[in-house]
Amino acid sequence: MRVEYADLSLIGDREENQDRVQVIAADNAVLLIAVDGMGGHADGAQAAQLATETVRDAFNRTTHPVFDPIGFLHLAIGRAHVNLVTLGARLSLEARPRATCALCLVQDDAAYFAHVGDSRIYHLRNGVVRERTRDHSHVELLLQEGVITEAEIAAHPMRNFVECCLGGDAWLPGMSITRQKRLEPGDVLMVCTDGLWSGLGDERIGALAGDSQPLAAGLRRLGEQSVRACGPYSDNTSGAALRYLGRSDSPEKARGRGKAPARAAGKGQSKAAAG
Repeated sequence: MRVEYADLSLIGDREENQDRVQVIAADNAVLLIAVDGMGGHADGAQAAQLATETVRDAFNRTTHPVFDPIGFLHLAIGRAHVNLVTLGARLSLEARPRATCALCLVQDDAAYFAHVGDSRIYHLRNGVVRERTRDHSHVELLLQEGVITEAEIAAHPMRNFVECCLGGDAWLPGMSITRQKRLEPGDVLMVCTDGLWSGLGDERIGALAGDSQPLAAGLRRLGEQSVRACGPYSDNTSGAALRYLGRSDSPEKARGRGKAPARAAGKGQSKAAAG
């Protein structure tokens, strides 16, 4: 399969960037990662970094394409959770480092989603949001029950309250993992922290799949729009995106590489992977 990908992480109006995003491209699979360290707890940045490293190492140790995508995603999130629990074991339960997480595995011309908390995954097609994950948050529950509308989420007093996350209690958190989602050429997949999606509506996010410009430029535009919309109190604003370009017509493989997240800029890259 042929793909184009990019990542971006902006500090926003915060003193520290506690988000981590990464794209890891292997010959037959690509993994998008977005992790948001929870700033109200100790070592949010360290929690995000450790969770990202745990998932990345799990992906690098497995064969590609991943034989059991759903099992891999469940195990990777579980390992990240255990490592965060261990990190905060000497602290009181309330102070332990925590993080939210969103993973998107792309292989065999399909995608698999997994997330915990309010970091999201979007599937975009023809300039609109085809599907997004449902947050593990109090306001998402209210939205699904019809108590509030989508437009009321941003101003709700409990908008930052998540129902589950990585770290904290030793029990494995509730996580949502989807079955295979078939992709069409031109589809865009994006994982992002709440700092990005909270400042944007579906119309703006969906436009990322309708742009003719490089994916990196479109992702940067979304990030900057969100920072402006949420200013002067904008959160860390981060995302990683992939555009599916279809099956490769050539047996040659263009080598791609995963890139560590940047504080203020992400780079785009194209890759042809056998598939």
